[in-house]
Amino acid sequence: MAKAQLIHIEVDRRLGHEWDEWNGRPLPNSGDFSAAPGLFFRFAALTIAATLAALALLLYLVGPRLAGVWRPAPDVLWIALAVLAAAYWLYWGLLVASFYAGKNLLPERLLERGPYLKLMNYTSLLARTFGKRDWVEHAAIDIYNTFAERRGRNVGKGELLVLIPRCLSKQALDGVLEVAGRYEVPVFVATRGQLARRVIRERRPRAVVAVACERDMMTGLRDVAGKLPVLGLTMQLPNGPCRDATIDLRQMEKWVQSLVGLETRSAGERTTEQKPEHAPAS
Repeated sequence: MAKAQLIHIEVDRRLGHEWDEWNGRPLPNSGDFSAAPGLFFRFAALTIAATLAALALLLYLVGPRLAGVWRPAPDVLWIALAVLAAAYWLYWGLLVASFYAGKNLLPERLLERGPYLKLMNYTSLLARTFGKRDWVEHAAIDIYNTFAERRGRNVGKGELLVLIPRCLSKQALDGVLEVAGRYEVPVFVATRGQLARRVIRERRPRAVVAVACERDMMTGLRDVAGKLPVLGLTMQLPNGPCRDATIDLRQMEKWVQSLVGLETRSAGERTTEQKPEHAPAS
């Protein structure tokens, strides 16, 4: 089986900046941060509640001063805050319903390629204070992928780009190249975020399958997913960050096949349908 050719690779072995605080000790659960989707939804609800509480406190403190400038101002702002709160909770409810109902209830610009990306990042900030960052981010990415997969998007082989980090184990890298070679899609080793963005600008793919740890994936989705469809595969880090990472190759192949497989099957069907035209007349 032919392997795909790497587009670009760098040998810089420095840790990614997302892991600046790592103390060199083994990561929890051997670097596998798998978590149930409900963990993200709970932290997202806490994030919304904390945000609204902070706004309410601010309004309570500055309300008297605003009333001195324009008397109805506090009442108007309290009404606006109530409307904002209703919108936030309605959106959260639609997220939960979309995930568990098995059907996206919002268009992608209002879901995985819109406000959900911001909610992921704000929730991640809050999760850090509880020491749950990686688990919450993993759950958030799984939910994002579920929404994105349901769109049923198909692209040509040359329109899909596979992005992988420099820290994959040799076995994982060989597996990625074998999968990419099987479906004839290019692979790019992104040593830094700006290089990944650059290759996306230069090659202009219609979809991306990206591989990264939870922390780098969050950054990548924030930068790219709003402009381009992305499926994000997280890694396991048995030897710590940025070294010998492993991935679920079956999941990766499933995504690649789902994105380009329809075209492959259609081409095969066209070939089958054309055979009788070249058969000799009876």
